[in-house]
Amino acid sequence: MGQHAGPSGGPLDAALRCRCAGRAVAQGSAGQGGGAAVNAISQVEVPTGDPLTDSRFTVPGMRCAGCIGKIERGLALVPGVAAARVNFSARRVAVSHSAALDAEAILEALRGLGFEAERAADNPLARDDDETRRLLRALAVAGFGMMNIMLFSVSIWSGADVITREMFHWISALIAIPVVAYSGRPFFASAAMALRYRRTNMDVPISIGVILATAMSLYETVAGGAHAYFDGAVMLLFFLLAGRALDAMMRGRARSGIAALLGRMGRGAQVIDEAGNARYVEAERLAPGMLMLVAAGEALAADGMIVEGRTTIDASMLTGESDPRSAGPGDPVHAGMINLGNPVRVTVTAAAQDTAIADIARLMDGAGQSRSRYVRVADRAARFYAPAVHALAFLSFCGWMIAGAGAYKALTIATAVLIITCPCALGLAVPAAQVVAAGALMRRGLLIKDGSALERLAEADQVLLDKTGTLTLGEPRPTNLQVLSARDCAIALGLAQSSRHPLSRGLARALREKGVEPATIEGISETAGTGMRGLFEGVEVALLRPEAETGGLAADLLVDGSRTRLTFADPLRPDVRPTLCALQAEGLPVAVASGDRFDAVASVARKLDLFAVAAMSPADKLALLERRAAAGHRVLMVGDGLNDGPALAGAHVSIAPGGASDVSQQAADAVFVGERMMPVALAVKVARATMRIVRQNFAMAVLYNVAAVPLAIMGFVTPLVAAIAMSGSSLLVVGNSLRLARAAGKEEA
Repeated sequence: MGQHAGPSGGPLDAALRCRCAGRAVAQGSAGQGGGAAVNAISQVEVPTGDPLTDSRFTVPGMRCAGCIGKIERGLALVPGVAAARVNFSARRVAVSHSAALDAEAILEALRGLGFEAERAADNPLARDDDETRRLLRALAVAGFGMMNIMLFSVSIWSGADVITREMFHWISALIAIPVVAYSGRPFFASAAMALRYRRTNMDVPISIGVILATAMSLYETVAGGAHAYFDGAVMLLFFLLAGRALDAMMRGRARSGIAALLGRMGRGAQVIDEAGNARYVEAERLAPGMLMLVAAGEALAADGMIVEGRTTIDASMLTGESDPRSAGPGDPVHAGMINLGNPVRVTVTAAAQDTAIADIARLMDGAGQSRSRYVRVADRAARFYAPAVHALAFLSFCGWMIAGAGAYKALTIATAVLIITCPCALGLAVPAAQVVAAGALMRRGLLIKDGSALERLAEADQVLLDKTGTLTLGEPRPTNLQVLSARDCAIALGLAQSSRHPLSRGLARALREKGVEPATIEGISETAGTGMRGLFEGVEVALLRPEAETGGLAADLLVDGSRTRLTFADPLRPDVRPTLCALQAEGLPVAVASGDRFDAVASVARKLDLFAVAAMSPADKLALLERRAAAGHRVLMVGDGLNDGPALAGAHVSIAPGGASDVSQQAADAVFVGERMMPVALAVKVARATMRIVRQNFAMAVLYNVAAVPLAIMGFVTPLVAAIAMSGSSLLVVGNSLRLARAAGKEEA
């Protein structure tokens, strides 16, 4: 069961002790742990006689924070729906509903809310790469059109004669009309869908403003008028598309963690039939009861049980163990584990979407939800934005018509109101600060992957650390190479470089760093769980497992009939202690949650004076984070193993080291590179400074609208000036955000 290590006391001590007192932490298979966690996440309170089921739907039309609230609130009103949960990054909605409620009814309800939807596949790998490519193409076209039209506009502004002005207006029209038609499609389609179901969204006023500005400019061009606003319409599209494309790329990056996870599974396996013949079967076609032949170095494509052969298994992806374990007949193995030793035969017990690694993928898919407080603020604002803008523009039009200004002038003023109230500055308030802060942190060795991660980093009030590969470097290294002669070092390197065992890899790296040249070893053979043997100058040499338990990581080098004991340790990162001090100075208590065995965790916990829990499965870590969240805490999770994937995705915010598994790096919100850990503490400091800038940006954006909208209503602003003012407010927000680069530079990494 789960075991504690390290000193008692401290802010997390009581909570962690309560956790283990309330539920034992099993050291059983990772597959069981992962499955338990999946059930825990999907479990809901089922009314008597009315069982619930879960369905997932893909909703590609979700564009803003307002869509989240609209869908969740709207579906909650559907009879038979218990709860609806939006995963904005995946464009998905998970609905818990009565088994008697047909999925088609939920789809119709989503359409009634103004969103086209479809049933999502069970495999959580739905990607929106096509949408990102479409947005980037639209952005490129808008940028091309904007630059060319602005060139002609400069000539007009500088006082071109009537003939030149009219010619440039026609050239601008020939450029702008197809650009608006092509680049405006994302907004026009979204607005049309909303209006089709008698609803509105933020794309409706944007579409109306762009279409009116283009139509009025075309009218002015045909009539030979002095003013045209093609540049304003195209400029507006360009700025809006830039934000939307960045959002789509961010979502694609967030989803790539699940793809990396399932990519760790073997693509297929050699299956032995009743006649003893072997044939290759793809992973999707494997089924329980099949007999797989798993070769040395091969990743398993399904869960199963070894029925023949003994080998060494790298199970770090599921257990977090820093060293491989021996496995033989009767031992369970799981998809994604790597066979490091001899070929074995495995009977399949679970395949495809029933494997432990698929369970972890579903955990990550369910855990990686939008948690941004500012997104929720934007959600509330979005409920009133579109109706307010429409009302202002309509009232402006009516007011000027009543005042006798004429339809053209009244429509021009209404269009200016629609454009000048475009929420670009509000939309940039958060991402502009995030981009600047992320760039500053990147120069200090920390890569921010999720735009909202800085906000959540600023909110963190506790830190939970994995051990292997996080507090430590994750690679066992020899501690007593001085006991070897130069000849012994060459022999040791000649043996170690031929093995994939972690101790051999660590030994080989250390010897190469010393400049050792490997000796030529002939006839090298490796026996799982025993070691390696070969011949050097006709004499047997070997790198062997110690004959007796050593209480730590060790290997024996056999040369000339005598054994030399090599001891290994997984060293702490060089700046662990200063980093822990920096985190605690920010008011963040720190504890350790590791899947490694008790003695390994206890040793590190005592050195660093930290409270720790050992032998935790992926489900255990995620459950602990959920308990801390339920208690009102916002936990920063730092981990590196594939088994940390669900916890990294489910934590309030998460960071992984650069040497972590691909899955952990993709699941985490940020990645720090190199051996130093101080970027983690620096990220918290910069994140808190970023949130101060964000609040300032919001204030400036609101003040801009308060000042600019009355001017537009009073007729002092043309659509072109409105577009320029909108862009100017955006530049003001960006300029304020640039101060973060200087602020981050003052921090010591």
